[in-house]
Amino acid sequence: MEPPKPSLADRIKKTLGPVGVALLIIAKFFGKLYYLVLPALKFLPVILKTGGTMVLSIGFYALNWGWWFAAGFVLLIFIHECGHLVVARRFGLKVGAPVFIPFMGAFIALKDAPHDAWMEACVGIGGPLFGAAGALGCEMVYLGTGQELFRALAYSGFFLNLFNLAPIGFLDGGRIATALSPWLWIAGLVIMGGMAWLHPNFIVLLILLMSLPRLWMLFRAKTDAEKRYFEVSSGRRWTMAVLYFGLVVLLVLGMRYAHLQPPPCQPALVGWLQGLVELAG
Repeated sequence: MEPPKPSLADRIKKTLGPVGVALLIIAKFFGKLYYLVLPALKFLPVILKTGGTMVLSIGFYALNWGWWFAAGFVLLIFIHECGHLVVARRFGLKVGAPVFIPFMGAFIALKDAPHDAWMEACVGIGGPLFGAAGALGCEMVYLGTGQELFRALAYSGFFLNLFNLAPIGFLDGGRIATALSPWLWIAGLVIMGGMAWLHPNFIVLLILLMSLPRLWMLFRAKTDAEKRYFEVSSGRRWTMAVLYFGLVVLLVLGMRYAHLQPPPCQPALVGWLQGLVELAG
């Protein structure tokens, strides 16, 4: 007796059964993947904003200095900005991700304003402290390898952070000066004015222009809230003064050392050249 032939419905079930199981497995897989990827997607705007502007800056700097130096220079700027970011978050301030602007450096947007001059100064000096450490790291790599690229990066890092310590406007030094004495902004004005006179530069002129509102505040009547903002205890003022002027001295010494110190491979190179001369003679 022949077995009954399967009906059309049975054949469809038999064919689609494995497909349904496969689809169910795939659905479960993508369901789990969704919950894994969803948290990462929250960071996508940050990655695009910081990473995208970093790549853009590297491309612009590479037009003048080459890809390797451009990448290292932008990384040093990133380390500098991370210093501001870390200190701001230590104070509980909400901050945005670093954004890079070619030939103008980078910035982080403070979504919460500092509560007083001490907090503003601490956030301000965080960048140069991290940046100086990054430049020193480049110098250490250079001393260990003799690669001139790292010496150039070290010198540039020392100079970049020293420039940012000029006590004026929105530069880090201008923010630090709020905890020392706002009248230091006048010294910053003289420094930047001298630079603009001797070496006219768009960035320096822009800094001077954007510093005018804060400079004007020195000579107008201040509200009670503004007076309270600049109140800093003598202990904190001395602490910030030691950090600020000590960092200035260290950066100047770092620039001088990186500029004048011969590379560690130079004695061997001189000996090799002398050997060639003797052989030629």
